Amino acid sequence: MAVKTIGILGATGSIGDSTLDLIRHHKDKFDVVYLTAGSNVEKLITLTQEFNPQYVAIANEDKHDQFAQACPNVEIVSVAEAGSISVDVCVAAIVGVVGLVPTLNAIKNGNQVAFASKECLVAAGDLMMNAVRASGAKLLPVDSEHNAIYQVFDKSQRDHINRLIITASGGPFLNKPWNTMVNATVEQAVAHPTWSMGAKISVDSATLMNKALEVIEAHYLFDMPSDKIDVIMHPQSLIHSMVEYCDGSILSQMGPSDMRTPIAYCLGWPERIATSGDLLNFNKVSQLTFEEPDADKFKSLAIVRDVLDEGQGASITFNASNEIANATFLDGNIGLTQIYDVIDFTLDKTQRMTVNNVDDVVALDGQARKIANKYIKEL
Repeated sequence: MAVKTIGILGATGSIGDSTLDLIRHHKDKFDVVYLTAGSNVEKLITLTQEFNPQYVAIANEDKHDQFAQACPNVEIVSVAEAGSISVDVCVAAIVGVVGLVPTLNAIKNGNQVAFASKECLVAAGDLMMNAVRASGAKLLPVDSEHNAIYQVFDKSQRDHINRLIITASGGPFLNKPWNTMVNATVEQAVAHPTWSMGAKISVDSATLMNKALEVIEAHYLFDMPSDKIDVIMHPQSLIHSMVEYCDGSILSQMGPSDMRTPIAYCLGWPERIATSGDLLNFNKVSQLTFEEPDADKFKSLAIVRDVLDEGQGASITFNASNEIANATFLDGNIGLTQIYDVIDFTLDKTQRMTVNNVDDVVALDGQARKIANKYIKEL
């Protein structure tokens, strides 16, 4: 495999960590061109000293001087400009809709984008997929579920696919009563039983908002209607998702509960590279279990169906209100299950509008956030 140039949008987060760990193990295969961070400048300095990128971007401009003093020979650009830098592979891993513009810029380059920011596709799925078609970029999903589907989705047999089956671990409250979720602490909510993830994603897993967002993401990535996308609970997190064909065959992708496996698939594509993580040991797998999700407890799975029926505007509102509610819960100011209340209220009160461009996404996203914040203050 020829050496690939790499840029990482969101280098200091959990996906960035896993990506850079893989690059450490394949130093002869990758050349890091740029790294971006939000405000964790200390970590970015350390990574810059190790990987020697030509460019960095720091969203928090107050941190620029600190970085420049430590790494004077590295050019600081904006996050949006970083996405515009041409590389063989851009790993788009900025959590939240703030990653939309740099990710769109990376897609417009027409190169390979390893895509991990599900919120961007939820908020701007039509815009992103139109940009992919216009530029010829290769959009490879990093999320383990969509990566699994991608590996077993036979495009030539699209008309013979019955459904996509997204698996869900169920998070820390799978077999716990509703009252446990009502009274959950932040520490309990972020204590995921099988995956090591950032706080925002961990809370989304606790509410199953991550699966609701993944249903929308699958709808856009694979051009499948809502009624052909199912969610099933699989607490072992070893089967990462499945595709069911009309002849009864169900193809699945299995692997360890380690994000380095799907990231390695994206970095190496169309070849495969060795993971720096553990391999799946079947001698240690005692059982694989599946069960229907409890839509009464995990209300996000019911809400998302109506959201998809309404279209892009509802998806933007759904995502924005969840981001606000999730952050407010992490700050200790609302309960875990009140996240659903915030989402319901915001969906009900936000004016729908046609989404034609990024400005429309930003406008509707901002409107939804204001409504969500106002409702939270009244709780």
